[in-house]
Amino acid sequence: MFSLIRYDKITAILCAFILLTFCQVKAQRAQPKFKVIAFYTAQEDKAHISFVHEANPWFAKMATEYNFVYDSTKNWDNLNAGFLKNYQVVLFLDTRPEAPAQREAFEKYMKGGGAWMGFHFSAFALTPSKYNQDWDWYHKEFLGSGQYVSNIWRPSPAVLDIDTNFPAMKYLPKTFSTSPNEWYRWQYDLRQNADIRILASIDSASFPLGTGPKQSEIWHSGFYPVLWTNIKYRMIYMNIGHNDMDYEHKYDNTDKTLSYTFANKTEAKMILDALLWLGNKD
Repeated sequence: MFSLIRYDKITAILCAFILLTFCQVKAQRAQPKFKVIAFYTAQEDKAHISFVHEANPWFAKMATEYNFVYDSTKNWDNLNAGFLKNYQVVLFLDTRPEAPAQREAFEKYMKGGGAWMGFHFSAFALTPSKYNQDWDWYHKEFLGSGQYVSNIWRPSPAVLDIDTNFPAMKYLPKTFSTSPNEWYRWQYDLRQNADIRILASIDSASFPLGTGPKQSEIWHSGFYPVLWTNIKYRMIYMNIGHNDMDYEHKYDNTDKTLSYTFANKTEAKMILDALLWLGNKD
């Protein structure tokens, strides 16, 4: 009788321990792995607006599936130390900060160990224009690309060469074809920058790239980086984020989106894997 009671107590204790351990593991899994804040403007350029409207719900869905937090804001004044301390990753979906205080806060955030992913127009700078190159740290040191020089037209898919030796890219194929995009050319040759590691570039199989009508908007040869990281920071820039639009109103008068970036499964995986790498520092 005594042995039976003792056995029942031991069993009860073991069951309680197992239940407690299970609850602790479940609670740990419920905690988000990291928090993301996306800044955007979504004004003027129809293709950039289309991308932002596509990106925000897609990232929110991925956050639910992969256990991270995704927030977004159009208020660039939130780019300050007090606000940024709540987030491990910052995204620039279309533009860049303009106010000196915003720029200073972002630079300190990155130098303090923060992570960042930027898309397409977030690297744009051209003097003279509405977006002058007046931020040397960002365009020359951080991105390394300097000013925008030119682009293809119209938005076209390209075959990308992927550096699958880089952790964020290792689950991708060596090459794949993207959704249509407006590809940029830059002032500086990133291959000459020791701090820059190019993660994807346009494969020669893409040429001729673009349809014009201007001949300068069609690329027939050359080296064009598309994704890269600066090894001094935890960052990835992607020259992706310009959907193809019905600019000529061939279909209707609603500025219809003709292509979607995240509809390309491999391209979407590349973006997601990059974000997970940025958020999971270990």
